[in-house]
Amino acid sequence: FEGIFEAMAGLPVTIRLLDPPLHEFLPEDDASERARALQEVNPMLGTRGARLGLLHPQIYEMQAHAIFRAIRAATAHGTDVRPEIMVPLVAYQRELAVLRDLIERAGDEHGLRRGRDYLVGTMVELPRACLCAHEIAEEADFFSFGTNDLTQTAIGLSRDDVEGSIVSCYQARKVFDRSPFESIDGAGVGALVRMGAWLGRTAKPGLKLGVCGEHGGDPDSIDFFHNSGIDYV
Repeated sequence: FEGIFEAMAGLPVTIRLLDPPLHEFLPEDDASERARALQEVNPMLGTRGARLGLLHPQIYEMQAHAIFRAIRAATAHGTDVRPEIMVPLVAYQRELAVLRDLIERAGDEHGLRRGRDYLVGTMVELPRACLCAHEIAEEADFFSFGTNDLTQTAIGLSRDDVEGSIVSCYQARKVFDRSPFESIDGAGVGALVRMGAWLGRTAKPGLKLGVCGEHGGDPDSIDFFHNSGIDYV
């Protein structure tokens, strides 16, 4: 983190807290009873993001302390640090409230204050988060729309599984012209983004809005986001 802050001196740095499915952290074999107990039938919709932080808060506490130590160290070297801590996969306002409080308590231990020394926001990547964005915005300094997962959860298709099969079939049958994982599905997923952006700023007019994901590199998607009030990709 300290190296990142130094490389990005004077620029915002958004740090996403751990989000990968829990099974990616477990040993490949099920030799231990604990490993077997943590296995899930559908890990992509399981113990990820905010859920991981709520079930195992020590993981997010560890990351928060590492970030805050790096902020102090980089600042001591004269670096202009602008960190933004992002809590992923939030669906409920209370999830973000609990984890924001955890982060703020860690910051207090290092003499750092939210709003002055760092921001706390969330990655909006679930339909419920878009529909309830006005509630979630009350706990957030910024939104970053994670359109990869938002596409998966809105359409009900796994990007890892369908790219070589369903996508080509659907293109041939003219269900869609381009993969929704390549270019934003404006009528569906895009509508959720626009709703989330509008509702979020209804509750907090100055809310910073961004997009992270594959769509951020697609010119047509960038045009859509620009016309949806998104600040950056």
